[in-house]
Formats: sequence, C-alpha cells, structure tokens
Amino acid sequence: MPIPEEVTGDEIDKDVRQELQSLPKTLAEDVARNLVMVARLLDEDPEAAYGYSRVALRLASRVAAVREAAGFAAYANQKYGEALAEFRAARRMTGSVELWPVMADCERGLGRPEKALDMAGAPEVHKLDKAGQVEMRLVAAGARRDMDQLDAAIVTLQSPELASNSVQPWTARLRYAYADALLAAGREREAREWFAKAVESDRDGGTDASDRLAELDGVEFMDALDERGGEEGSASPAAEDDGEDGAKD
Repeated sequence: MPIPEEVTGDEIDKDVRQELQSLPKTLAEDVARNLVMVARLLDEDPEAAYGYSRVALRLASRVAAVREAAGFAAYANQKYGEALAEFRAARRMTGSVELWPVMADCERGLGRPEKALDMAGAPEVHKLDKAGQVEMRLVAAGARRDMDQLDAAIVTLQSPELASNSVQPWTARLRYAYADALLAAGREREAREWFAKAVESDRDGGTDASDRLAELDGVEFMDALDERGGEEGSASPAAEDDGEDGAKD
C-alpha cells in the first residue's frame, strides 16, 4: 500500500521504536511507516488502517506493538474475533494487562457478554490503572445492557469516578454512558441531568451529549431556509448558485 513520502516512521512512539530495534534497519523503517499510517487513519478511514496493519503484521508478526496495532485496526472494523486474537498475542508477548478492557469488549462484539462480565471480575482488573478500570466498568455496563439488565448496568456505572467533580479524560464518556443507561430505563429526568453533566465535561466534543440533551429538551434544529423566512418550495440565492439544498443538522 502506498505511503506518503513525508511519513518517515520517526513519528511513532519511542517505546514502539525501541521494540522495532530488534529488526534489521530497513525492515524496521518499513514497519514503522506502516504503523504510522495505521495510527493516522484509524479513526477517519479504519478500512485503510486495517490494510496498513496487515502489511506491518506480514513484515513483523513477532513484535508486540505490531500485533496490538493490528488488533486495534481489526477492532475498528468490527472484526472482533481477529482483534481478540491479536490482542491475546500482544499480551502474551508483553505480559501487560493494559488490553484487558478492549479484549472484554471484543467478547461483547462476538455476542458473549457473559464472558465480558467474567473478565470484569478477574484479578487482572486490579492491575489496571485508573483509566483502565474505568474502561472496564464501561465494558461491564455495556455487557449488562446486552443482556437487558438495565438496572444492573446503572449500578455498575455508579462509582467514585462518576460522583467526582474533577474532570478526567474518561469523565465525559462515563457520565454519558450513565445518562444513556438511565434513559433506557425510563428515568428521563435523571438522564437529562447526567447528559448535562456530560456536556460540561466533554471539552473535546468526544460524545454527542449536547445533541442528546437538546433532544430531551425538545429543541428542534430548523432548516436554514426556514430561519430566513423563505417560502415553501422556493430556493434561496445560495441554493440556486451552488445547486445544494439547505442542510438540516
């Protein structure tokens, strides 16, 4: 797969670069460049990221960082069985528990929420850092919802991290998940309160909490044509110029 010339491979994390030192120099550079492309495209073009991950995997399957990248690329493409196999391989190589939550989420993706819950109660969870433990809680709550255990999902999310007033990287997602679970259980007033809290903590717009809150408040987004007072069936000058209709949010 083509890689832009400006991608040198030096962009990768220093820990990954150190892992690649076990490879011949030219091979290490090729693997590094493919890993950079995986990282760049994972969110915007997961299918392309997956392609680059397969190239890296073909070149250096015995490097843990490569197996991990391949796992995340497969996960982004909902290839949960493949992702789980790659994550397990990476974990065997490193001995780290860091991937435990996403491995559990793969079990959910494979239709095995009970297995995800078993993993949520495993000793490995206690070895996770705070962010990992919060992620595991989110996965466990999702597994409960998969099993139509809404009240249990709500209880699972109730934690010191949820109650804390400090904003951490996981705060918005945790509050959002709690609000969504409350809404699914028919507790609309409480759900609105927690969607509002999610909005307050969502500094980078990682969730659609503001849209969900507006929906609960009955806010409707009007067509730009309506806002200008245009008549039904008539086109605005801008629409006539570029051939595009007014867009609704």
